[in-house]
Amino acid sequence: MNAGDHGAQAERTGLAWRRTALAATACTLLLLHSSARQGWGTTVIPVAFGGAMVITFIAAGAFRERALRRPGFPKSLNPTLAVTTSALVVATAVALIAVR
Repeated sequence: MNAGDHGAQAERTGLAWRRTALAATACTLLLLHSSARQGWGTTVIPVAFGGAMVITFIAAGAFRERALRRPGFPKSLNPTLAVTTSALVVATAVALIAVR
């Protein structure tokens, strides 16, 4: 990997994580709006998972972009952060299915 590749790769990765976080934020806000209109009841759990998922996407994206901007061969994404992100996505989906 050339030294010139780091900037473009890091920027593309950072933008992809930001788009994902923005989409997750929009979905969480729609879920929040729907929950508020229907009465909170059991929908608090999916909203909480959705909010945690958004925060994790933002953190993972920032860490990954920072790792790619460093000189040398980039390290892989922290396994704990990757598993946490995946687990929150699955937990949010399961919670939504259980509520609906």
